[in-house]
Amino acid sequence: MKSHWVEIIAIWVLVAVSPIALSIALPAGSYQPEFVFGVVLAGATALVSLIQLFRAEPQGFVKRLVYVSGGSYLILAFATLILALAG
Repeated sequence: MKSHWVEIIAIWVLVAVSPIALSIALPAGSYQPEFVFGVVLAGATALVSLIQLFRAEPQGFVKRLVYVSGGSYLILAFATLILALAG
């Protein structure tokens, strides 16, 4: 497995765990999925950009950015579905 896939999957796992952790950490009345999911998505995009800065390797940056963003959107859409079904 190439190293860029390891980075992408690691960020996807972080995106998948973040809404769960934030829903547990935040008080019940103050949890707003729209805000939390926006912050998680922005954090994932910033993280892939930060990794790019430290690697200083221009090849494949746009592909990694698209994969991370697209996968994060799908993961958060699935989390939204779960929250909607849960009540």
